[in-house]
Amino acid sequence: MPVKNRFAELLPELTAIRRDFHEHPELLFDVHRTAGRVAQLLRDYGCDEVVEGIGRTGVVGVINGKTDTAGRVIGLRADMDALPIKEQTGLDYASKTPGKMHACGHDGHTTMLLGAAKYLCETRNFDGKAVLIFQPAEEGGGGGREMCADGMMDRWGIQEVYGMHNMPGIPVGHFAIRPGAMMAAADQFEITLTGKGGHAAKPHECIDTTVVSAHVILALQTIASRGVDPLKQVVVSVCTVETDSPAHNVIPQVVKMKGTVRTMDPAVQDFVERRISEIVEGTAAALGAKGEVAYQRGYPVTVNTPENTEFAARVAAEVSGRVDTDTAPLMGAEDFSFMLNERPGAYIFLGNGDTAMVHHPAYNFDDNAIPFGSSWYAGMVETRMPAA
Repeated sequence: MPVKNRFAELLPELTAIRRDFHEHPELLFDVHRTAGRVAQLLRDYGCDEVVEGIGRTGVVGVINGKTDTAGRVIGLRADMDALPIKEQTGLDYASKTPGKMHACGHDGHTTMLLGAAKYLCETRNFDGKAVLIFQPAEEGGGGGREMCADGMMDRWGIQEVYGMHNMPGIPVGHFAIRPGAMMAAADQFEITLTGKGGHAAKPHECIDTTVVSAHVILALQTIASRGVDPLKQVVVSVCTVETDSPAHNVIPQVVKMKGTVRTMDPAVQDFVERRISEIVEGTAAALGAKGEVAYQRGYPVTVNTPENTEFAARVAAEVSGRVDTDTAPLMGAEDFSFMLNERPGAYIFLGNGDTAMVHHPAYNFDDNAIPFGSSWYAGMVETRMPAA
């Protein structure tokens, strides 16, 4: 099952759809134009059911096979939202909305799944039911969690679920996947250090929270270097430091810091959360200040079920013959993890060639990847649910 000829025929049409999405990026759950166009296209293609407003602004399309004797139902997911980034590609179809752009290729993901929808509606060469999931708010809003909380899995009887993401640095047409932990859990923390402000010329009369913050930042790095097994992945990053000092000669009374934690193991995640509070409170107290931590759990670890991973890799190999089945895990996070917590399934990368990395203002999705992605989506349905 190589790249299907039908997708080569559809490429100009699908490219136009993708570039239209690219010109009109929308953020988080505010994807009304995108979701509306997706829903209309699914109806035009002949989906048996199209439902909007799942998980606030998600769209679900259902395609029935020729028969349903097997009773299998699989879900295929694509994300729709963009990022709050000013585009710097210079493309003639660049974003028309200042400060917003499709810098992660979700326009491409949505288009590839739409292409598969059109083909599956035309052929229906499978025995079962395909549920196509178009998700909002992957970029920090937890749209996958919201769609699951809306009862999506039970409502359509989804038994297993699959997702895909483009990846710069991997050649177009190549796939990459691994069983088990594929992408990290992403948590965030806010630290508040309270000391005693005063004149910078009289530091002995103050409790200098800038000095405390420096000690805290350095001490937090011992979590990864000395607190966690070196064979287990963990990242602790302090990303912002803000004081309440109004001038160059005033020692601040309060310093606030924000950061992120990335882990691949729930036990390590628990340890890091506990250890951050111990280090912040203890370090601050040792220097005469007060330290407080607000810790928030974010996206869970994205875990591929081994059996479903093997199947997804086999379909990818049939599409292109080029699939890495032991790709390195990434410390980035993905809210498809919420769907994988509900049902077995797998998440796979599709190469986007030698382009800027995702979340970069010069990033652009390579339209030549569309036939490969659409073929994989369609192949997941036809191979997993072959017609009797």
